[in-house]
Amino acid sequence: MNSLFHRLRHWHDQFFRGVSFLQSPFLLFVRLYWGWQFMQSGWGKLHNLSNVADYFTSIGLPHPGLMAPFISSLEFFGGLLLFLGLLSRPISLILTINMIMAYVTADREALRSFFSDPGKFYAADPYTFLFASMLILIFGAGTFSLDTLLGRWIGVSKYSR
Repeated sequence: MNSLFHRLRHWHDQFFRGVSFLQSPFLLFVRLYWGWQFMQSGWGKLHNLSNVADYFTSIGLPHPGLMAPFISSLEFFGGLLLFLGLLSRPISLILTINMIMAYVTADREALRSFFSDPGKFYAADPYTFLFASMLILIFGAGTFSLDTLLGRWIGVSKYSR
């Protein structure tokens, strides 16, 4: 019985070592894909600021003329930082707040249906952006990032991992 327990524990440890090895490649994929998506979204908005400002006006955001370039730039440059894995956690926090505010201002019905109709919540446009931002905020950029290189350069062991 003791031998069986040790064998099961060994298999368990091996499995989780293997799965843990996938963490950084997965975080790299999330950063590259969703950083690129944020950049595209921001780029599109930067090239249509009057439409963005009109939309912001229609949903009642204050100062839409100022908010349009701010949000557009945040998404573009935030996406770039996410893509590069530079300042990943701070920018992920800001992008997470931005996506929560997108729910609050532009998709309030989906936000209210978080418990009653979760499908409506996760079918809303901000959901995947929010989820990706939160993944990087919580787990960091991973090994394959400029944060890790910067951390090694300045001598901080787990800079942003």
